[in-house]
Amino acid sequence: MSERTPQPQRASIAVIGAGIVGSCLVEHLAQRGWDDLVLIEKGPLPDPGGSTGHASNFIFPTDHTREAAMLTLESQRQYEALGVQTTCGGVEVARTEARMEELRRRMTSARAWGIEAELLSPEEVAERIPFLNPDVILGGFWASSVSVVDSVRAGTLMRERARSRGALTILDNTEVTGFDVEPRPFGRPRLRAVLTAQGRIDVEHAVIACGVWSPPIAALAGASIPLTPAVHQMADLGPVDLLRATGNEIGHPIVRDMDASMYERQKYEAMEVGSYAHRPILVRPEEIPSREASERSPTEMPFTADDFAPQLAQAREIMGELLEGAEIGYAINGLLSLTPDTHPVLGETPEVANLWSAAAVWVKQGPGAARLLAEWITDGHPRLCDAHESDVTRFQPHERTGRHVRARAREHFNKTYGIVHPREQWESRRDVHRSGLHARTEALGAVYYEASGWERPQWYESNADLVERYGIAERPHEWDRRWWSPIIEAEHLHLREKAGVVDLGAFQIFDVTGSRALAWLETMAANACDRPPGTSIYTPLLTPDGGFRADLTIQRLAADHFRVVTGAFDGARDAAWFRKRLPEDGSVRFEDLSGDVCTLGVWGPGAEALLEVVSGTRLSQAAFPYATVRDIILDGIPTTMCRISYVGESGWEIYVEAALATRVWDAVREAGRAFGLRPVGGGVYGTTGRIEKGYAVMGAELTSEYSPVEAGLARPRVKRADFIGRAAYLEAREAGPAALLRTLTMDDHADASGLARFPTGGNEPLLGPDGERIVDAHGRESRVTSAGMGPSVGKYLLMAYLPPELAAPGTRLRVLYMNEAFPVTVAAGTALFDPTGARMRS
Repeated sequence: MSERTPQPQRASIAVIGAGIVGSCLVEHLAQRGWDDLVLIEKGPLPDPGGSTGHASNFIFPTDHTREAAMLTLESQRQYEALGVQTTCGGVEVARTEARMEELRRRMTSARAWGIEAELLSPEEVAERIPFLNPDVILGGFWASSVSVVDSVRAGTLMRERARSRGALTILDNTEVTGFDVEPRPFGRPRLRAVLTAQGRIDVEHAVIACGVWSPPIAALAGASIPLTPAVHQMADLGPVDLLRATGNEIGHPIVRDMDASMYERQKYEAMEVGSYAHRPILVRPEEIPSREASERSPTEMPFTADDFAPQLAQAREIMGELLEGAEIGYAINGLLSLTPDTHPVLGETPEVANLWSAAAVWVKQGPGAARLLAEWITDGHPRLCDAHESDVTRFQPHERTGRHVRARAREHFNKTYGIVHPREQWESRRDVHRSGLHARTEALGAVYYEASGWERPQWYESNADLVERYGIAERPHEWDRRWWSPIIEAEHLHLREKAGVVDLGAFQIFDVTGSRALAWLETMAANACDRPPGTSIYTPLLTPDGGFRADLTIQRLAADHFRVVTGAFDGARDAAWFRKRLPEDGSVRFEDLSGDVCTLGVWGPGAEALLEVVSGTRLSQAAFPYATVRDIILDGIPTTMCRISYVGESGWEIYVEAALATRVWDAVREAGRAFGLRPVGGGVYGTTGRIEKGYAVMGAELTSEYSPVEAGLARPRVKRADFIGRAAYLEAREAGPAALLRTLTMDDHADASGLARFPTGGNEPLLGPDGERIVDAHGRESRVTSAGMGPSVGKYLLMAYLPPELAAPGTRLRVLYMNEAFPVTVAAGTALFDPTGARMRS
């Protein structure tokens, strides 16, 4: 811009950063009626020097998670509408049989999201890409909708559209120097203004869309955006006569050489090669040079040729004669953003009210993420899709630290094109949080899975003898038994027969107290909290649109004392949701006790008699009914016991001071000898026991896209007290469900080779009677949300939403797994084990 635009004194929303996300965001906000926006960019437009300017800008639409796929498909739709997208097709090739299996899995995901794709032989790949060497590959995954976009042009168009509406002021070459944040005694600090070198702008909201610079900008306000800049190497090889002859930027399909962790795409007369195979090269934001000190732009750092040398050899191998004699021309160590768990960071920061993050979003998802965030700011929750995996509030405090971010980024960088199992566990940054019972479970050979920093026993090697006792077979295919053990199913059957004790120390526990605690919780929870002290209330929290925002229990311990219990993965998100809405007068106090209180569960036919021995107290259903909470002394230790079950058995959750947890564990174990008590892991608690009962879990069955009516969790009556999502919930009850949550049984596990297969619960699509993709009236696909063995019912079970016309018991469908269709049947009811719940109340 030739002249500096006068800086406004106020704006409704300031968007900081004019890359693809920030530029698209201002237009989406303008579409939703925001009419005094300001876009602040420290560099010059149209290309301010961020990652958008050098990104390779191609889009492969298939992802294994729904959220990632929906953001990508929506972005492609917007790019197409802007006229900045060229569809060229693309292929992911396999050099190994393990990769071919992964490509079959990608075929399954493509079918789930309605993406046209096919598997190709090496010869078929060579037919579409004549210069590719078929001798080094085993096959390929072809997607005709792979495209290349001009993201810089897209950003310019979106900015101009917002400005043409009279809704936007653009300030380039303007650096943000700070924020005015108002402290509040009983709530989060609230953003009041953005400060620049030119002065102050009073705002209602600000959005940080600064890419690799997002963390230090957020820190100016006292907030955190957990990401790290990282190097992705890119080099152009050329000129190449065959490519020049096309006369286009992209005249041939794009190749992703997955086992070599690189891609090759035409870029006019050159072949651009991008690498994810080199050593992880992480850069701190303060190490990024200024524009003045940069040879090209701040995010195009000097190329390190030694890191690229192995990729260069592999590129020449797979491209055959095409690259013979071609030399490296333009080459950079380009910067991109990596987060601890690979997903974007979107939403309102938990530390500062009205300060939003729009970071770690790649070009392929930029316009879609902008639409989602505009909905979130305007309506209070995103509507494009559930944002569970990208919500900035998902991180626990330790996950926001630079040490954690960098360790996880180093681990997953080389897995960008990797084969990652749905159950795969992190190796870095383990043992951050240990339950008070860890020493005991470790001695029993616990195999730990991590949940937001907490180490949770998944199964116990000390129970290996149970495998033979119950005749549990190994799964024949390596992929299906990866991160799984037959001990899980043996532990399950033992718990059903005798008794089991479960370490639930990763539970997230929040105490809510104060004179208005009840009234406030009634505005938050869908189910009534005005129950007598000593009552446990299961309840969802809803979004304004009536979908699921949380799924938890609330215990009323006294008239003005409530305890919220939720899962480890959702603890940070749930805490942020509660804290955001605390009264500003201090009448409600919210305290996180997760590290101070340890929980263990004792369930099974022998649980009641066992705990009566430990407590010396009558614990019958008559004396201690289901869903009640009591203070009970166990072997001299004060505890709070809640009669509740997530595994469908009689028993209790026991809450005890963390420092005293091992004494309770020891007492339970000692008394349990007479009852055959065994330790039982999370594989039973979270999968086999849960799925036999048809219990839904947050982030799988329960998302913002489905209502309690569809999940089978609607109560006969809706409470009178107003709560978030009540109006939408009433409308959903009146309209009836467009889909119903159902349990299905697998009828035949044999694949084409005769091996039994077991779907992982990784969004495998359900197919109709004629093999058609199933989509409900709201456009939501039917897919597997959870999967696992039901050892007590002798069936492998799947959970999925189905349109009502396909949800009747006995309906025969098929599930697509690894690109093969297996027959399944809709079961009679969601709970296949003890459908009346008699065992829990016995």
